[in-house]
Amino acid sequence: MTASLFLASPYAHQSVVYAAGAEKSEVKAVIQEVKWDSRSLIIGGKRVVPVMGEVHYSRIPAEEWKTEVRKMKDGGVTVIAAYVFWNHVEEMEGVYNWSGQRNLRRFLEICKEENMPVVLRLGPFCHGEVRNGGIPDWMFAKGCKMREENKIFMHYCKQLYRQIFSQVQGLQWKDGGPVMAAQFDNEYRGRGSYLMALKRIALNAGFDLPFYTRTGWPELRTPVPYGEMIPLYGDYADGFWERSIKETAGNYYKAFNFKAFRSSTAIASEQLGVQKEKLNKGDEEYPYFTCELGGGMMTSYHRRVYLYPEDAYSMALVKLGSGSNLLGYYMYHGGTNPEGFQRGSNDDGSLIYLNENQKTLATNYNDLPVKTYDFQAPLGEFGQINPHYYMLRKIHLFMHDYAETLAPMDAVFPCEQDIPKGDDTHLRWAYRVEGNSAFVFVNNYERLQNLTAKKNVRFDVCGVRFPQRPITVPAGAMCIFPVNIDGIRYATAQIIAKREGKIYLEQIKGVPTEICVEEGGRQKVLKNVKAKGTEKPVYGNIYLVDSQTAERLFLSGTSSDKATEDVPTPIVTKMSNAGVPRKITVGVQKVAEEPVDADFKAAAVYTIDNLPMKEREDRILTINYRGDCARLYAGGKLVADNFYNGRPFLFGLWRLPEDCGKLELRILPLQKDMPVYFPREADVKEPGEEVKSVVIE
Repeated sequence: MTASLFLASPYAHQSVVYAAGAEKSEVKAVIQEVKWDSRSLIIGGKRVVPVMGEVHYSRIPAEEWKTEVRKMKDGGVTVIAAYVFWNHVEEMEGVYNWSGQRNLRRFLEICKEENMPVVLRLGPFCHGEVRNGGIPDWMFAKGCKMREENKIFMHYCKQLYRQIFSQVQGLQWKDGGPVMAAQFDNEYRGRGSYLMALKRIALNAGFDLPFYTRTGWPELRTPVPYGEMIPLYGDYADGFWERSIKETAGNYYKAFNFKAFRSSTAIASEQLGVQKEKLNKGDEEYPYFTCELGGGMMTSYHRRVYLYPEDAYSMALVKLGSGSNLLGYYMYHGGTNPEGFQRGSNDDGSLIYLNENQKTLATNYNDLPVKTYDFQAPLGEFGQINPHYYMLRKIHLFMHDYAETLAPMDAVFPCEQDIPKGDDTHLRWAYRVEGNSAFVFVNNYERLQNLTAKKNVRFDVCGVRFPQRPITVPAGAMCIFPVNIDGIRYATAQIIAKREGKIYLEQIKGVPTEICVEEGGRQKVLKNVKAKGTEKPVYGNIYLVDSQTAERLFLSGTSSDKATEDVPTPIVTKMSNAGVPRKITVGVQKVAEEPVDADFKAAAVYTIDNLPMKEREDRILTINYRGDCARLYAGGKLVADNFYNGRPFLFGLWRLPEDCGKLELRILPLQKDMPVYFPREADVKEPGEEVKSVVIE
């Protein structure tokens, strides 16, 4: 694992200083001051543009935390966000479990060791596709309304916050710890006084943090006083929660348009209904931050969304170009739901599952898989590195190295902001500017719309008209061009990083690279420049690299690099065909219901044998199959599940006990005219054998 390349910054907030003649035992840590204004966060007197990545520690085995936090750092994440799910730690009333993968304190200690600031999302309601949104089942027998300022509910919130603080104590920012901020509740639309009541409880419990947050959607019924909580926003390329089973349903297309409106009207549409493009009064006086920019998307039973790397990259670029000074991804790292401890709520009296589904007491809008919460994120459920992990690094390097230049810049929107879905008549672009310096953001991409190349393009920004001859912006092109930055008058190459006096640009495929520089008071134009890599500049201190190099710039290796030794070929044996297909019912939320445990007794059954017994580190079992959904069992115990959407079913072999023997794979078949959205990548037309291949990668 390479050391993080993002530590030479204010995020490494504990500066060690020595007094003259002092012994090492007298070393004192100086804590960087954290402030904010209408533009950005300011840490140690410097403006920063953070990259915040959501990861749920309780969905990842504790022994994997350090490795995964380091992967996030190498991807450019500079702040971690994490829910504290109430029912993960107090599933049974009065019995708190902070052990194993629920050990919040140990997770925070690891973040401290890795110089990774943390924003804790405290609940009591989190959602996160967890059973009841994280509120324990037993709370619903207390005879009170949830998420309301009544004595009963607030009494239990006090107990919860005190317990959380017991894990946080000594690890707050003021203590030299990683906890920088906290969020209260989630996606709340009631009275602001409820959020303020939660804040008072937190302060009384001992929380004392540089700032506090709330989700800026939906609009509150009554406001929160200015300065108490920074509202954070989000956007997604598609949503598993959408009621429709048609492709590109909903207004997610707006996430690909540069626009001044900060929020989204597409998030949680099944709960919040039709939402207006309206913020709480005064919210635009806060800095523009996001906490839920779709790093991927889950699959629900009725809607099997298939996300592309370009979806996440385009949204990130658009948000940055629209004025955001903190990109927060949900999720940046996928996970696996932990086991419950209570029995009796499932059909066969087995342990309850902690996933959201239509039959639970609350937050029962969708049926989610029992185990997997992979989210098609940059880092998947088992820490596997997906293509957008590398793709997004380019933006993260830029945000880190040019933060102080970018943060004060205003967003300007020369293109229409309300472009209809699929409208191909515009080149979508915006720029951010301060004085005579600017960054130009170009996005010729919209999910599943196949936008065409745009011809005869020139930009006019800060009095600079470029390039000298019009260019064609290729279909799918997304890029950031500098104007009057570090001696570059303009460039039709993406600005990536600035290290040790060297400036790195990325050559955009299909766009002729033209670089105009200042030389002796005159301008010098370099035309049709070709990438030379990191060893030789194309001019002065300017280096031009190809896209693959840009994605891995300063990254010497990651923990995903796998050993080269041979691994055995799994032996797959079909034990029985599927029985009579179950009747797919429609649940209380008017969408198709997922199968229950008993339904898998009629599944097609396969065994998977000849697995490596010891050399399992970083080895992923990859099951290419077609069917409705599949489950994997080890020793009769459910260890993984999957809703088919055209992607393979994955499992990290190192999580198996050494003596588990054969695995059992159960697959329910596809049925005709299922009330389910399948993406175009899913093979749902022709009947055939369920398992196509099983390999170890």
